[in-house]
Amino acid sequence: MEGALGALTPEQVLAGLRESAAALGFSQIGVADVDLSHAEPGLLAWLNNGFHGSMAYMAAHGLKRARPAELVPGSVRVITARMDYLPRGTPLATSASPGWQAVEWQRLADPAQAVVSIYARGRDYHKVLRARLQQLADALAAVVGPFGYRVFTDSAPVLEVELAARSGIGWRGKHTLNLSREAGSMFFLGEICIDLPLPLTEPVDAHCGSCTACIDVCPTQAIVAPYRLDARRCISYLTIEHAGPIPAELRPLIGNRIYGCDDCQLACPWNKYAQLSRLADFDARAPLTDVSLLELWAWDEAAFLHHTEGSAIRRSGFERWQRNLAVSLGNALQARPDRPGADLRTALTQRLDSATPMVREHIDWALAQGLAAESKTPG
Repeated sequence: MEGALGALTPEQVLAGLRESAAALGFSQIGVADVDLSHAEPGLLAWLNNGFHGSMAYMAAHGLKRARPAELVPGSVRVITARMDYLPRGTPLATSASPGWQAVEWQRLADPAQAVVSIYARGRDYHKVLRARLQQLADALAAVVGPFGYRVFTDSAPVLEVELAARSGIGWRGKHTLNLSREAGSMFFLGEICIDLPLPLTEPVDAHCGSCTACIDVCPTQAIVAPYRLDARRCISYLTIEHAGPIPAELRPLIGNRIYGCDDCQLACPWNKYAQLSRLADFDARAPLTDVSLLELWAWDEAAFLHHTEGSAIRRSGFERWQRNLAVSLGNALQARPDRPGADLRTALTQRLDSATPMVREHIDWALAQGLAAESKTPG
């Protein structure tokens, strides 16, 4: 230990690392062991059940996710990092204000409004965290000298939540996300696999108790059991990761969620402690918040690429964007049979000729929702 870390004690190195992390905008740092063998049975069961859906890379990497030392030979520790992402200016709950969760529920209740998951309204977190984790590794190298490492942020086959829980960042909630008593779950995770034997940080106790708020609120019942998520039913998976048609039986449950879903986090009592981001990077961009479905539907591919430049949304592509919007427009027609829907129907119909076959199928479905709603309206 002393040879690897120079004249400093391991505790001094860790303390300095925390100072550097705070200066870079991180809210918490932990250190985990690389032995995650206890998590392998659960990972295998999840894969064997097909809960990963069409994310073939999950199965391709298999148990490698639970073996960081195989991913980065020589690794003996994993530095884990938490970065809060609630946009600056987000209203926090007070005795006089219900806070951001209530605002988000109101947004979901308006069928004509488009809802993008909070984490995706600002800059692509992959870019932000990767750059700052690299700077953190550089800061560590300036203290201890050259060392072996690799930076990760949702970019490699590692069990991020498991590592975060092992290192005291929080505990795994029943929705499978990491939860913290100080910050809820509104944060990103990042890791640095290292060959330095830094001191481990202790895990914390779980505090979900008998609460099932996240399970009960899930629109598609994707949380099939506590700590078990079937991605094939998850709106985040369906609107972001899934490349094909959205199963027809799940489309009405998506509502106006066009990119991701925050419902399990909105319902979680611990998120009353969610922290605002320290960085401007995650401030919500104007086109992606407080916007109608029709405004976004009017975008062509050039407008989509322009407005999503530097955003995580661009990764999914224009076709999925249109697919998701078509579903939500259909749901808006279904939800508002008592109001004129000619503008929605016209907008959908105008895109039929230029749409890809997959998007066209979702437009046809959306138009059918409007006809079905009209047929049920008295008079």
